[in-house]
Amino acid sequence: METAIVAIGDTDTSESIDEKLSMAGDIIRRGGLVAFPTETVYGLGGDALNPASSRKIYAAKGRPSDNPLIIHIADMAALDYIVGEIPEKAAKLADAFWPGPLTMIFRKSAVVPDQTTGGLDTVAVRMPNHPLALLLIKKAGGYVAAPSANLSGKPSPTLAKYVVQDLDGRIDMILDADGAEIGLESTIVDLTGEIPLILRPGCITQKMLAGVVGETDMDVTIYDSDTAQAPRAPGMKYRHYAPQGELVIVEGEPQRVVSYINAQAAAQEASGMRTGVIGTQEHLAQYHASSVKNAGSRSDVHEAAKQLYTFLREFDDEEIDCMYAESFRDAQDEGFGQAVMNRLLKAAGHRVIHV
Repeated sequence: METAIVAIGDTDTSESIDEKLSMAGDIIRRGGLVAFPTETVYGLGGDALNPASSRKIYAAKGRPSDNPLIIHIADMAALDYIVGEIPEKAAKLADAFWPGPLTMIFRKSAVVPDQTTGGLDTVAVRMPNHPLALLLIKKAGGYVAAPSANLSGKPSPTLAKYVVQDLDGRIDMILDADGAEIGLESTIVDLTGEIPLILRPGCITQKMLAGVVGETDMDVTIYDSDTAQAPRAPGMKYRHYAPQGELVIVEGEPQRVVSYINAQAAAQEASGMRTGVIGTQEHLAQYHASSVKNAGSRSDVHEAAKQLYTFLREFDDEEIDCMYAESFRDAQDEGFGQAVMNRLLKAAGHRVIHV
């Protein structure tokens, strides 16, 4: 398959953008696949109500077919058609955070095929906060199933060049626009029970959710490295976001962390391996490795979130054999550090060293 790579930039007129998105929408309507930017990461879009399209998404990504897909919509009116009911708490959350990086899980209606939901009787739905994504969804028929636009298990792409790297020749079109602003996937909340249950942390934090609907809970499997539970939401069960080399998270008193990482990196460099470090700004100058990445200040993890997947991709480009990352388990910013830590743990296969 030849993949069309279509750039959308500052020099494009509104008419040119409309034409390019119309082409992309037609591809999805006909059962094809289009990668497109959102505010979180790039998504791989297909017709959510077409079972064949969902099968194509799984095949293109090499994704397990029991891993549910998120349906992206462009307006609240579209929600009624694909869910059995809209709980009051869900309506409040939609009013507060849609469009935005929040995915909600509902009981699905009969029109949603099992192929889209991984065989579950629930459906994950999001309204992205990105103008190109919203226009594309409308032109594609209003219901676009879209996991991240990467090969399964690899770091999610925040830049189009990494979509090309993974999916060129596997899908019909890639829309090349600006990089993702947030850099981590959406928060996922299950609204099918009495108490909203967070299944995947993101930049919409537990504190933010509780401020709208009161009591919320966090699923225990978010940080569990050994669970046989079937995934109830995208990204829960399988190893994700992994670089080619080995990644280890190091926790402890900051100077002990720096000393441990430097000692390990020195030994590995001496044996001919290339090493990488993801460090915070406060300690960055102390690290010695083949590649050192600046994750920003520990007091504001938004930079770490935005750059994390790019760092992991860059380590692959640089042929880094062993990587170390500072832990963000105790990071500030009202819980967004939980999301960064969740992605790091999955990328590292839950390899954590306490020093």
